[in-house]
Amino acid sequence: QVRLVESGGGLVQPGGSLTLSCAASGSFFIIYGMGWYRQAPGKQRELVATITRGSSTNYADSVKGRFSISRDNAKDTVYLQMNSLKPEDTAVYYCNADVRGSRRELRVSDHWGQGTQVTVSS
Repeated sequence: QVRLVESGGGLVQPGGSLTLSCAASGSFFIIYGMGWYRQAPGKQRELVATITRGSSTNYADSVKGRFSISRDNAKDTVYLQMNSLKPEDTAVYYCNADVRGSRRELRVSDHWGQGTQVTVSS
């Protein structure tokens, strides 16, 4: 069983910064890709940023230059540093991880956190 727990959301003024964290816990062998997604009211969930185990990153065009994703493999944790926040960044942010359950099993399963609210408003 794998559990992803996000933290760090909240209310921030436009132009401000927030850092989200997502820690994985439970029984598993290794985590491969990790990422952040977001869902605004009335909209579909969309990719924000992803990071491979080797720290190769990918960003949505809307956040390039403002957001930075990183991870600590020893802690099974992924971070999202968000700068120059805009009202349109308001959404529930979800953590995602590709997890291999055991050394003997090659199957990789997809896991999601419960989400953390980010509100950008004056």
